[in-house]
Amino acid sequence: MSLRRCLLALAAALLCLPAHAADVKSVNMGKGVQVWFQEDHTLPIISMTVSLPAGSGYDPAGKAGLAAFTAAMLDEGAGSYSSQAFQAALSDRGIRLSVRPDRDWTTISLVTLKENAKDAFHLLGEALTKPHFDNDAVARVRAQMLASLKEDEEDPSSVAAKTFYTRFFAGHPYGHPVDGDAASIAAITRDDMRNFARTHWVRGGMHIAVSGDIDTKGLKTLLASAFRALPQKVPQRIPALHHMGAPGTKLIPMPVPQPNIVFGLPALPRKDRDFIPLYVANYILGGGGFSSRLTTEVREKRGLTYSIATSINTQTQVGYFAGQVATKAGSVQQTIKVIQDTIADFAKNGPTQKELDDAKTYLTGSFPLAFTSNVGISAQLNAFQDGGLPISYLQQRNGLINAVTVDDIQRAVKRVFAKGGLTIVIAGNPEAQKQRSAPLPGPDKPAVAPKPIKAEKRPAPPSKAPLPAPRAARPTTSAPASTAPKH
Repeated sequence: MSLRRCLLALAAALLCLPAHAADVKSVNMGKGVQVWFQEDHTLPIISMTVSLPAGSGYDPAGKAGLAAFTAAMLDEGAGSYSSQAFQAALSDRGIRLSVRPDRDWTTISLVTLKENAKDAFHLLGEALTKPHFDNDAVARVRAQMLASLKEDEEDPSSVAAKTFYTRFFAGHPYGHPVDGDAASIAAITRDDMRNFARTHWVRGGMHIAVSGDIDTKGLKTLLASAFRALPQKVPQRIPALHHMGAPGTKLIPMPVPQPNIVFGLPALPRKDRDFIPLYVANYILGGGGFSSRLTTEVREKRGLTYSIATSINTQTQVGYFAGQVATKAGSVQQTIKVIQDTIADFAKNGPTQKELDDAKTYLTGSFPLAFTSNVGISAQLNAFQDGGLPISYLQQRNGLINAVTVDDIQRAVKRVFAKGGLTIVIAGNPEAQKQRSAPLPGPDKPAVAPKPIKAEKRPAPPSKAPLPAPRAARPTTSAPASTAPKH
């Protein structure tokens, strides 16, 4: 057995996930609020992750970035606290408060020592129910967001990812950048943010996950202090999405040494019966780091990159497959051709039994690692809540993965990959200067394979998402929010 597999098996045995999962319980906090709680007195720490129905999918026309701008104001003064006083109150008590908007949710992470829990939850309640949106703070945060957007314009990975979403979700709110653009951020007013907070920082549809040193009675008191005053209303749903994907290649010329390529396909929603087989299939195809087929074909055999990764992503309404790779100018066409051929072969022939067995070992063995801290536990539980999963999924998850067969994967991949038609975005110069004039590969344009290049970048870890998350427009806390696997 390999060292990696031995370590994963040992981690699974030591961490004893079933015991942790069995301890997670639902707490009744009234209609529209879902609360999952794991009581853990190992350390005097309480961690909470909260999702509000306040993602960028709710941004109105012409105001892309409103959800992100509003979220960035969370710690900029509330109630009797000025911006400086609010942040000092957090810092003086060692409270970590962070906020991260995505397309469906605005996710808040709160971590505090037990002795400061009352103050921590009170401060969060003030921020959510009595935000100031003072002119000076709005102007400062706006300047920070505009500066961040300017930086993104020089980053090929950000340019490729944003363009990919714009094309892939064309005409739908999911298509505009989570952090907006310069024109939309400049157009957002204090009243826009006040109205957004009033209608989306609400209890209806809220998801709360808590882990730490407190009992159920004490938790209910803390939760009431933070959320009791929020409106009970439920926001209108994000508009239905009727189409995904824009097959073909889009080039964004940029003077960079390594063009970035983002590619994707429509996939399956989280509740589809073939989602778990597809999730396992993605690990084999491109999500498994050095063990994936795409890494073998693109990196190991041809030296076209040092890192390529894919994932199955889910929004509330839909699912999609996406990946990202960087390569040297002059190798773009060959890289895309290898990706297309590898996906086509996988769609036709599926995985080997050994690939499936190895994927199961990793995906089930690594799962307990998300539950090694209160912060990790609350983040992971909240991710399951956002995915619409029942609390019983914690006990069922590894069994569902172990039940997947080669036939299951072949069925799932044919549904997603067999039709081809990748949406591809390239940010950079796809040709080495004065060396190549061949057209970009597309549905009717075969690629020409140049000589392979030496690897230049260190690989991303297997769990890293293929598309970069929106750059934080400004620091909102003393520490970043934790991320967790969603499956």
